[in-house]
Amino acid sequence: MKNIEKLRNLIREHDYKYYVENKPQISDYDYDMLMQRLAKLEKENPELISSDSPTQRVAGQSVQQFASVEHKTAMLSIENTYSPEELKEFDKRVRKNLPNEKIEYVAELKIDGVSVSLLYENGVLKKGSTRGDGLYGDDITLNLRTIKAIPLRLQGDFPSLIELRGEVYLERENFLRLNREREQSGQSLFANLRNAAAGSLKLLDPQAVAKRKLSIWLHSLGYLEKGNKFPCTQYAFLKKLSKVGLRVNPNFKLCSSIEEALNYCNHWEKKKKELNYDIDGMVIKVNSFAQQARLGATSRSPRWIIAYKFSPEQTTTQIKEIENQVGRTGVLTPVAILEPIHLAGSTIRRATLHNYDYIKEKDISVSDKVIIEKAGEIIPEVIRVASRKKGRKEFSPPRVCPACKSKLIKLEGEVALRCNNAACPAQLKMRLKHFASRKAMDIEGLGKAIINQLVDEGLLKNYADIYLNLNQENLENLERMGEKSAQNLLTAIENSKNKQFSRLVYGLGIRHIGDHSAEVLVGKYPSVQELEKASIEDLTNVFEIGEVAAQSVFSFFHNEDNLEILKKLEKAKVIKSYKSQVTSHQLKTLHEKKFVFTGSLEKYSRFEAESLVKKLGGSISSTVGKNTNYVVVGKDPGSKSTKAKGLGIKILSEKEFGEMVL
Repeated sequence: MKNIEKLRNLIREHDYKYYVENKPQISDYDYDMLMQRLAKLEKENPELISSDSPTQRVAGQSVQQFASVEHKTAMLSIENTYSPEELKEFDKRVRKNLPNEKIEYVAELKIDGVSVSLLYENGVLKKGSTRGDGLYGDDITLNLRTIKAIPLRLQGDFPSLIELRGEVYLERENFLRLNREREQSGQSLFANLRNAAAGSLKLLDPQAVAKRKLSIWLHSLGYLEKGNKFPCTQYAFLKKLSKVGLRVNPNFKLCSSIEEALNYCNHWEKKKKELNYDIDGMVIKVNSFAQQARLGATSRSPRWIIAYKFSPEQTTTQIKEIENQVGRTGVLTPVAILEPIHLAGSTIRRATLHNYDYIKEKDISVSDKVIIEKAGEIIPEVIRVASRKKGRKEFSPPRVCPACKSKLIKLEGEVALRCNNAACPAQLKMRLKHFASRKAMDIEGLGKAIINQLVDEGLLKNYADIYLNLNQENLENLERMGEKSAQNLLTAIENSKNKQFSRLVYGLGIRHIGDHSAEVLVGKYPSVQELEKASIEDLTNVFEIGEVAAQSVFSFFHNEDNLEILKKLEKAKVIKSYKSQVTSHQLKTLHEKKFVFTGSLEKYSRFEAESLVKKLGGSISSTVGKNTNYVVVGKDPGSKSTKAKGLGIKILSEKEFGEMVL
């Protein structure tokens, strides 16, 4: 027990050095080794596992929905202003209500993120919630536990019960990485960092939240149990938070006057672009907690705090044209082509119009003079129309793809118009790259540079051309492609014909169908012909295939251009029926069954074993629960085996598992 707790404290100390002080003392590798050592000790002593252990951040199971939780102290909204004069009026009101008292202010960065509340009991994180309506929020404890900047246990001297407020946010590089991943998987992009953070906290799967790499700054006291000694000013409070392991933004200042606070605001308005996260202003707070209490609050907002918001960078220009831009996944995005204008240090010629519903709502059209804004957006956006010409023509969304003339579709529940033609030239290069990727057809050597050349030369117009059009001669003519490289690529192309049908289905790039969804689909519909015959209702009834994914699959297999490509793939002997690989007995045995693996397997790797289960219509979980059907036990199993026995769950040896899936 002592060794485990000592190791936990050491890891917490390194978390503090890394996330709070930004002064890591060990390498990532050494940190990972400490975590592995702790996980091993806890595996050997499952009865000693505690909820605040560093190994227990990410829950193994998703939640069905967020429960409502009442805040101990209301999370009121903050009055805000863009005007220095109104900031000075705020100061006059404060001084009028606190006559002849010394007034100090604390100026802090206003993080453009998501407000949350954290409840610690005896130093252990017990509850985390969103702001909600101010009185009640959503219980997102499991999601917040995945944020490594939030300690599961506080250090040193802390109150027995304390509720803290903070702002969850996303750093710029993680935002860009997230949008790249979403683009590659055919999902809509987040407009800005705040939207990305908010969207992440709404996810029902904590494991997915953990991958987003969110962070947090703590900034305010919500509730403090009576009788606890704690700092009596905001400035001392922020200093104290860092000492107990909580992350506080270092850019705050104690100001003796509102003029000094305003100067600090102006300082950060000029420097905000140097930060790796977004701020949209500053927050000015009366420093003394006793004075805050005397000032009180209205029904809507406290009287002792105000947000001084930075003016968004805006200008007015004219729309010359509205371009219908086809993205790599087939989504059409309307883009305003502008009369060039200087804004935020650069010349702006284009601005996003988001989608066609946005254009209709704002009544935007060609020749309009519009206000564009650049405030935290990746590219400028059109905010509203400033003036319209008489007799101007109303903009109409396109009906066919501007790149291939295919009829556009609009899936239920989406605002986007989409081209579903797999051979659309605007999407082709990205689709081919996905088709050749490791999880799909795994065609080594067919990378971005080669694909670009082949498409530009007119040699590849769809997936089937990889097998029907490429030969030694035309490959050798490519830049940086010699005889040996050409032969290796042709060999890789030939070998890819033997891949599982599920990998081909994944490689087709069907919207909302990942590698696992493809395995599930093929388990039910093991041929192109059967997928083509399946109705939306049939597809929706497939385990783990939702309505949106079902509509996407149906649309893909009812597009004439796509069916033509599939015929060519069949001619090239790429498409093979999946029936021979799966027996009806296996499907019946594993269909919709949930498996948990524990211990090391001898015949299978963990990936191979889990893939077999997924292929046969089952699912995998990392934790044992009442919905678990089977626990497969290998060598040196952990506490999952013990828990399964306690719950009466069927336990399988590796041999029994093998007999079930083969």
